[in-house]
Amino acid sequence: MSKKKELGKGLRALLSNIEQTTNPEDKTQLVKELTNSIAMIRVDAIEVNPYQPRVEFDTEELMELAKSIKVHGLIQPITVRSLGGDQYQLISGERRLRASKMAGLNQVPAYIRVANDQEMLEMALIENIQRTDLNAVEVAISYQRLIDECALTHETLSERVGKNRSTVTNYLRLLKLPPEIQSAIKSGGISMAHARVLAGIQDIEKQLFLFKKAVSEEMSVRQMEAYAKEFAVGQTKKSKPATKDSGSSSELERLKREISSLLGTRVEIMRNDKGQGKIVINFNNDKEFNNIYDLLREIDDN
Repeated sequence: MSKKKELGKGLRALLSNIEQTTNPEDKTQLVKELTNSIAMIRVDAIEVNPYQPRVEFDTEELMELAKSIKVHGLIQPITVRSLGGDQYQLISGERRLRASKMAGLNQVPAYIRVANDQEMLEMALIENIQRTDLNAVEVAISYQRLIDECALTHETLSERVGKNRSTVTNYLRLLKLPPEIQSAIKSGGISMAHARVLAGIQDIEKQLFLFKKAVSEEMSVRQMEAYAKEFAVGQTKKSKPATKDSGSSSELERLKREISSLLGTRVEIMRNDKGQGKIVINFNNDKEFNNIYDLLREIDDN
């Protein structure tokens, strides 16, 4: 990935050249260069997209993200569209932008898009992913950009980049890891295989505990997997009904919320007095079904 730099003469000239160039090949090359550049842009020069479907943000989550940004900076850049001059419109990353403002940042790292460059953007991002010098987080960010900015499904994305859908999902899960762990992946402190084990742990505190222990003790992936399985066993024991009345409505509701949170979808639990029953996992489309399938595969792998 290109190094972050303030939006100075170089990028301004690049934006100007894209607007003025009529030769398709030249324009494609210019867009590729812009697509893979990260610029530092003033937060007061970015307007929120009026068509942004999401209008409510959890204040507590924003504060937590703001705290992380203060310590680690904004790891995943936002994406903006050039409106001309020094003004930009947000395409994706409103939550990150809001948290950055709360953290007191005057500038944020951003990818800059130009109008009507959808097809060229997709080609440029896919070409960039093929590079051998990208770390796993950079690959994950490129995958996420293709999903957010090019409206690709996980299935379509996997076809475009020539990877199994589970591989794409594994990369995307890295972006849900705490910033401290993402920074270690980028710097080479831990490998992609180590990161996959950490991504399979639901509890952030346990993720960070195992991450720090693995780094300090130079654990192998196999050793990390053993610890992760212990965590999973401990969680199972903790969640398992311990008394006769643990099958009560309140306990089932708690378990239902826990499983729903794990799978990211609505879950129903039906149980009789003898302890017999079933769990119903709901999904609305093929994409949600595939995501649930990938999560269950990951749990089985771990």
